[in-house]
Amino acid sequence: MRLNHSAILCAASSLLICGAAGAQSAAPDETLTWHGITLYGIVDIGLQYDTHGAPFSDAHPAGSANIVQKNSRQSVTGFTPSNLSQSRVGLQGTEPLGGDWSAVFKIETFFNPESGQISDALKSMTQNNGRSPAQQTTNLDSSVAGQAFQNLYAGFSSKTFGTVTFGRQTGWVADGISKYDPNYGSQAFSLIGMSGTYAGAGDTEDRRTDETLKYALPFADIAHLGLLYKFNGSSGGSNSEFQADVGVEFAGAAVDVYYDKTKDGISASALTAPQVAALPGLCPDPLPAGSVCQAASPGNSLQATISDNTVFSIMGSYKIDVWKFLAGYEHIQYANPATPLPAGFTDIGGYNLAFVNNAAFPNDKVLQVYWAGVRYTVFPGLDLTGAYYGYHQNSYGSGANAGCTTNKAATCSGTFQSFSFNAVYAFTKRFDGYAGAMYSAVYDGLANGYTLQRNNLNPTIGVRFKF
Repeated sequence: MRLNHSAILCAASSLLICGAAGAQSAAPDETLTWHGITLYGIVDIGLQYDTHGAPFSDAHPAGSANIVQKNSRQSVTGFTPSNLSQSRVGLQGTEPLGGDWSAVFKIETFFNPESGQISDALKSMTQNNGRSPAQQTTNLDSSVAGQAFQNLYAGFSSKTFGTVTFGRQTGWVADGISKYDPNYGSQAFSLIGMSGTYAGAGDTEDRRTDETLKYALPFADIAHLGLLYKFNGSSGGSNSEFQADVGVEFAGAAVDVYYDKTKDGISASALTAPQVAALPGLCPDPLPAGSVCQAASPGNSLQATISDNTVFSIMGSYKIDVWKFLAGYEHIQYANPATPLPAGFTDIGGYNLAFVNNAAFPNDKVLQVYWAGVRYTVFPGLDLTGAYYGYHQNSYGSGANAGCTTNKAATCSGTFQSFSFNAVYAFTKRFDGYAGAMYSAVYDGLANGYTLQRNNLNPTIGVRFKF
C-alpha cells in the first residue's frame, strides 16, 4: 500500500520529539531469567521512505534494500522491520558445572514483526525469479534463509581456559562489525550492517554458519584470542571456513585484527527469465518413479557465483567522555574456487542452486572496505551517530576489459559510498525511538547494470522494544 510519505513522516517525527520531551527515567532492569535460563528478544519496526527503491518485501529481514540496488527505480514508502536491530526472540543459559566451568547455550529465531513470518532472504529472491530489475521487489542474499534458528549452539566456558561452542553461530568478522560499526550493524543506517558481504568475509551467507566450532580466550581483561572453523560435513577443505581474531583493549581504546579463509563461498541471486525457461531441461527425462526434480521449481531455485575468499581486517574504537570514535578496514580477495560446486548444490535453507558460476574471476577480485564514524551522547538516553562507509573494487577483467575504469563491465574498477546520520532516544531501558537517514551511491564498474538509478536516500523513523 502506498502512503502519503510527507504527512506520515512529519507526524511520526513530531510524535518522537514530543515523546522524548516527556520521557520518564527507566525502572530498574529485571531480566526474564529462571534457573540460569534467560528469555530475551527485540521487536523493531519503523516507517521508511526511499527516494529510489523497489517495493518492499515481507520475506527479507530488512524489508527494504536501504542502499541503492540494480532494481532501485521509484520512490517507495511503507513500514519496514528491523531497522536499528534485527527483530528476534531467543533463549540463552549458563549452568555451573564445578570450579570455574559452566555449560552454556543459545537459541535464537529471527522474524518479521509486520507479517509474523520467519525472515527468509532467499525466499525474497525466488519470488523474483524471471523478473527484470524494473519488475522486481526487494530481494537480496543473506545468511537468513528461513531456518527455524539463526543461532543455535552449546558448549563450555571457563574464566581460565576460555569458551568453546559448537553449532550455528556468527563468525569473528561478523562479531567485529557489530562491535566496531558506528551503527552497530544497523540495517537502515549502515552499509556494512545492511550488506552482509563484509560481515560474512566476502559472502553474506557466511555471516553465520552451520557446523561451526568457535573458541574465545581472554587474557587478563586486556587482550583476547578467537578461533573458528566451519566443517563441511565430509572430507577435504571444500565449503569450509577458518577465522582468527586477536584483540586488545586498554584505556578506552580497542583494536582487533581478523583473518579469514573461506572455501566455496556462495553469492546467490534470482534467476533470469532465460534461466527459468531452462529449468525443466535440468531434470532427467524421464524422472524416476516417485521422484521430484527440485531444479525445475522456480520457487526453490537460484543462481550463484562461487569463490574462495581471503580476508584481512583491522577495526578499532576509542571512547573519551561522551564521545566514541569507531573505524575499520577490510581487504577481501576473491578467487575462482579450487573445488568447484556442481549445479544442483543444496544451499542454506534447502534452496537449490540450479545454475552456478565457478569461473567469475579471470583475475582475483579485491574489495577494499573502509568506514569511520562517531557516536555522541548528548545526555543520558540520547545518542547521535554520524558515519561514512565506502568500498573500492579493483579492475579484474581480461582482454578488452583489462584495466578498465568505466561502467562498461562489472569487472571494471569502481566505488560505492554511503553516509548516514541518526538519533536514538531511550524512553525507558527497554523502549526507544530512532530517526535518521542513509545516502548511498555507486560509481564506475560497480555501477554496471544499474540502468535505472544509481543513488538512494532512506529517511527512517521507528521504535524498538527490548526484553
